[in-house]
Amino acid sequence: MKQKTAWLKKGLIWTAAGALALALAGCGAKDNGSGNGTAAAPGASNGQAATPAASSAKKTQYPLKEKDATGKEFVFEKAPAKIASVSPAETEALYALGLGDKVVGVSDYDDYPAEVKSKPKLGGVVKPNTEAVIATGAELVFAGVSQRRDVVEQMRGLNINVFQVEPKSLQDVMNDILQFGRIMDTQEEAEKVVAKMKADIRKVQDAVKGVKPEEKKKVYVEFSPGWTVGKGEFMDELITLAGGVNVAADTQGWNKISEEKIIQANPDVIVFAAGITDEKTKKSLEQVIRERSGWDKINAIKNNRVVGLESGPFNRPGPRLTEGLLAMAKAVYPDLVK
Repeated sequence: MKQKTAWLKKGLIWTAAGALALALAGCGAKDNGSGNGTAAAPGASNGQAATPAASSAKKTQYPLKEKDATGKEFVFEKAPAKIASVSPAETEALYALGLGDKVVGVSDYDDYPAEVKSKPKLGGVVKPNTEAVIATGAELVFAGVSQRRDVVEQMRGLNINVFQVEPKSLQDVMNDILQFGRIMDTQEEAEKVVAKMKADIRKVQDAVKGVKPEEKKKVYVEFSPGWTVGKGEFMDELITLAGGVNVAADTQGWNKISEEKIIQANPDVIVFAAGITDEKTKKSLEQVIRERSGWDKINAIKNNRVVGLESGPFNRPGPRLTEGLLAMAKAVYPDLVK
């Protein structure tokens, strides 16, 4: 866990300690524009018309044309036989689609499912080891929100086909999974994963729909020592869907906290990433939170409503994110969400 804590300090959110704060803060919103040209994807066509259409049996019809979050257009003649992932969230999505046998490499921080631990390691999520990536022979490399755009372009300059996604919301995550399903000809599997995620969302919405606006709990989230989240990111959306009010909602993106501001906001519930250790003090994140000067006056601490959530589902924008939503809702309204 100490190694994972270092990762969060650099800027990630979706592992038990992701390099989130700084790397994600530099990520732009999804680019749905015309892009920067057409990438030479595996078996790419040099003139054939491409279409993303699929048959009624949900079989992808190739050639397939897809854009990633950078606006880069890819043309696929067939599903790539060898794929790699330098993002734990995207690795989880690929495994959820039954593609583990095609995965030839993962980031150093991948830990779920257990099978990924035996896969070749490709370095960090912010800046992967390009030599290791090339050595895998991967035809397509999936990257996530923490990889800097300049690093993506550097890898592309080395003829590495990097397909980057930048999910900001639950809908983005589900759209990415469906897109992976089209690319890899696993559309039926993707639809099953998304259907399960939608069912989780409905369960939470149904459970908290009776909470009156004036009765909503104020929630503070700390996913890494000294870091919280404001508007425009999926973790803020989890709080809102769970029927809570994010006390940092007046900020945007991933932020260093103001301890005085949190005291003034007086949250009813504090949610933190379980298992994280502060590098400086060597204390658990829960200890750090509880022992801050003046924080003993906060209702959440006075009433022992300080709840640790498993990091993967709660702060990693992959197929388990709605499990994180359920955990968030149970932390905020334990009497309503079972």
